[in-house]
Amino acid sequence: MTLIVFMLWLANVCFDTLGQTAFKYAAIAPNNRDGWYYWVDLFSNYWLWIGIGSYVAEFLLWLAFLSQVPLSQGILLGSINIIVLMLVGRVLFQEKLTRFRLIGMFCITIGVVLVGAS
Repeated sequence: MTLIVFMLWLANVCFDTLGQTAFKYAAIAPNNRDGWYYWVDLFSNYWLWIGIGSYVAEFLLWLAFLSQVPLSQGILLGSINIIVLMLVGRVLFQEKLTRFRLIGMFCITIGVVLVGAS
């Protein structure tokens, strides 16, 4: 993997993580959860717009990344986002990491290392 491919991949992971985290903050932020008011609060929340902006950047980075690697390799390397988001969920939102999730994270990590090395 060349330096540019690695940097595109790393930037993609960062923007995906930022986007997902921003969407989570936006989803839990509105105080009024009744029908229309929830959506008004949601669309006025800056976290939603940070998430959308992050996804636009991620989309462009993903296209650049896929132009440099085979699709089968790109998709597998993209799965590291799952691990990063589980860890962010644990740290920021106190979400549980069960034994099965930890085993899954380990398997994904091994797969990413093997694919990245090929």
